[in-house]
Amino acid sequence: MSSAIKIFQGRFGRVALLDMNASLVAHAHHHCHILIKAGGADSAFLVRGERQPLSDDTAVLVNAWEPHAYTHDAPPGQRTLILALYIEPAWLSEIQRSLTLSGHPRFFPQPCVRIKPETQKIAEEFVLELWWADEVAAARLENLLFNLVISVIDSYAGWRDLATLLRSKPPTSIDPRIRRVIGHMRDNLARDFDMDDLAGQAGLSRAHFFTLFQRDTHVTPLVYANVLRFEAAIDRLSQSAEPVGDVAHDLGFSAPGHFARFFRQHLGITPTDYRRAVNLFDPPVETGATQDLI
Repeated sequence: MSSAIKIFQGRFGRVALLDMNASLVAHAHHHCHILIKAGGADSAFLVRGERQPLSDDTAVLVNAWEPHAYTHDAPPGQRTLILALYIEPAWLSEIQRSLTLSGHPRFFPQPCVRIKPETQKIAEEFVLELWWADEVAAARLENLLFNLVISVIDSYAGWRDLATLLRSKPPTSIDPRIRRVIGHMRDNLARDFDMDDLAGQAGLSRAHFFTLFQRDTHVTPLVYANVLRFEAAIDRLSQSAEPVGDVAHDLGFSAPGHFARFFRQHLGITPTDYRRAVNLFDPPVETGATQDLI
């Protein structure tokens, strides 16, 4: 079974050092997602319908709301140590205004990039810091994380090119009917959503609703619902000491085992493992309210 060595959670999003030996289902995040191999066997992610290698000199970049899946295709018995960065676009934007578009669904023009030796050194330094996470100040952690992110994306995202940024169009605005359905989904996380019911909430035919939902969110309604449920689980597990069984029940799982399987399929570890491994970092400065997923 895959395991979590350390997880950090704060206003920057999440940083996880994961020891992986099994594949994950297709899923998405509202985060700007960067994956770096920290040790072990080479592996891969499926992004944009193609295999993207994760190796000593390549990193995988996944845009916000871009479906992807981890494929553990290493030889039997071999594991892959992955440094997984789930970065809040609002945090990047707060530090560097020209990174406002990091939440854009086309911010990363390519899903796999070659990383330079200096980037590898920064990543190694960051991984070493993870082992002493309880002693790292939030400001230092954020500084190390920001430097690592910039080092990875500097040659690929075009974020320093102001002319390119000005020409980049923002994502299509969410249709009010789709936004209404998203609100309904967020308010009813414990429900198993039926496509016809969701289409009815939008006042659309099933086919039109499905097409419009994918156009506006870039994922299917099922994937979106799973994102909402997974992020709600993360918040409950990290912010409270309530029993895992209660979290599972409130999120609509008929048994804790079903919740554990869902969680493991999306992150590779169980809810109990997440709670054990997570380190919460208070923000070094006051911040506004947490932004919605859309």
